[in-house]
Amino acid sequence: MPPPKGDLAGPLQILVANLDYSDYLGRLAIARVFNGKMFTGEEVAIAKLDHSLQKTKITKLFSFSGLKRTDITETELGDIVAVAGVEGITIGETITDVENPAPLPHIAIDEPTIAMLFTVNTSPFAGKDGSYVTSRNLRERLEKELLTNVSLRVEETGSTDSFKVLGRGELQLSILIEMMRREGYELMVGKPEIVTKRIDGKLMEPVEHLTIDVPEEFVGVVMEQLGSRKGEVTNMHNHGYGRVRIEFRVPSRGLIGLRSQLLTDTRGTIVMNSLFDGYTEWQGEIPHRLTGALIADRPGVSTAYALWGLQERGELFVGPGIDLYEGMIIGENAKDTDLDVNAVREKKLTNMRASTADEAIRLVPFRPLNLEQAIEFIADDEFVEVTPKSLRLRKKILQSNKRKKGALAVVEEA
Repeated sequence: MPPPKGDLAGPLQILVANLDYSDYLGRLAIARVFNGKMFTGEEVAIAKLDHSLQKTKITKLFSFSGLKRTDITETELGDIVAVAGVEGITIGETITDVENPAPLPHIAIDEPTIAMLFTVNTSPFAGKDGSYVTSRNLRERLEKELLTNVSLRVEETGSTDSFKVLGRGELQLSILIEMMRREGYELMVGKPEIVTKRIDGKLMEPVEHLTIDVPEEFVGVVMEQLGSRKGEVTNMHNHGYGRVRIEFRVPSRGLIGLRSQLLTDTRGTIVMNSLFDGYTEWQGEIPHRLTGALIADRPGVSTAYALWGLQERGELFVGPGIDLYEGMIIGENAKDTDLDVNAVREKKLTNMRASTADEAIRLVPFRPLNLEQAIEFIADDEFVEVTPKSLRLRKKILQSNKRKKGALAVVEEA
């Protein structure tokens, strides 16, 4: 490896490239030494993103040895160091000399493109699995995440029980939700929404540069999927050994649900990656889900007998022996309307017998949804209920009669 470039006797230049957090030391700035030398206890200046200078004293310095942090008293050229005790420091800022400041160019952080509503769990099963269920727990956890995750933003909503969380994509937000459920949190999340802007009076939406690498036989299905999502081909290259690389420019909302769909269509052979590519004019409507939902109309435990009668209506997400509540989504309707169904009906045990009475019940295997698939599936009036042990889909309004009244009110207003 070539030695690091820089001048040990030159002006101090340490660029912050990442953040960490410690319960004992507070925010940790992980940075690389480009120039000069810094000592523990030295007074330095932080060149902020708004071009101001903030004087501070370095209280603790760490270097990295594998995955462990080790205490050091001075830095060396090219070192990756962790600086503790600097309030408000963030990615892209430079630690430099007080007398002779020489800030480095800022690191640009991509803006959030996707927003999701995080709210407390209000289902009938709330509090059964999780340790942290209140809005205060949810607020504290999101505020802690903001200390290290600089591409994330949290906005207040009109309700004290819900928060609008903005991130770089559904994958980033899914990782946050999965981390929270593993830590014992219960919450509900809404359908991902795109973050739009108005520039010169025009509605603009974020667009991504999508690179896809697939076998030749799946080029057609990839083109079809991206075409329906307003994707434009910018480059195509055949490597000559059976795989094709295609580059698209596609609206960020066109990527919602794309990954799992293409993995299915290409039998798991696709390699895809996307990068933020600025903003473009609103591209019009993109079709989301063309089907309705099968919704449990009463609480109870699902039975094989009831599900056997329902499997002709569409694809089921739950099997027999599952606790249900009214308003819980148990499957996908084959038609474009929602259907309230009885999934807890039991077979009547009487002395009367017909020729077909004792036929064996054969259930089609149900499709359990993982977190990403659940987030992709839900519509505007639905939530994903996330607990440490379960993932459930539900309607925002659980009672079927209230849902119908709300739908009638919307139609009358229109």
